[in-house]
Amino acid sequence: MNDSLKTLLIVAFLLVIVWQLGAGLYYLLTDREDSKRTVNALTRRIGLSVALIVLVILGIWTGWIKPHGL
Repeated sequence: MNDSLKTLLIVAFLLVIVWQLGAGLYYLLTDREDSKRTVNALTRRIGLSVALIVLVILGIWTGWIKPHGL
């Protein structure tokens, strides 16, 4: 897999996670009492974060991603 494709995939995941965080904040500020949209947006954000962590761990384990020091 190409290095730029890996980077693009991780950045895309991070952008969607930030988008869901913003959606959760928006729903929190605008919705009334009985809406579940805030909880759903934040649940999707947590799911995407866990999926990204698992994807990175799997990539390191299989050798697709090679960690390096700073």
